[in-house]
Amino acid sequence: MNRIDFQKVAETRLQESKALLAAGFPEGAYYLAGYAVECALKVCIAKRTREHDFPEKESKDFYIHDLDKLLGFAKLKDDLYQALRTNPAMNANWIIAKNWAETSRYQMKTAADAVGLLKAIEDQSGGLLPWVQKRW
Repeated sequence: MNRIDFQKVAETRLQESKALLAAGFPEGAYYLAGYAVECALKVCIAKRTREHDFPEKESKDFYIHDLDKLLGFAKLKDDLYQALRTNPAMNANWIIAKNWAETSRYQMKTAADAVGLLKAIEDQSGGLLPWVQKRW
């Protein structure tokens, strides 16, 4: 996959998340919202590689679901921490977003959990996704 592929997947997962929430499936909505952020961070990793391709499977370090580690691989961690210090809304949203994990797909989440995560990642004044999209 390349950078453009991951951008499309990130946007699709976000829309799927909203559709699942509207249909009464908050667990799936929560999981896919976090997955959208994961894919967005992978766009930034791909941007740093040859021809914007995502690193080969042999580079197992990149095939993870840990948002904090992906930030590091994308070389965005310092930038994010600077933004967190200057933007209280972003800091609050990061606290919510960083608690997402791949294992959330096995957890029962409420509509409030899904709405909270979606707000945290989409908030135009401090959401993680708009911040990442400016860098992809």
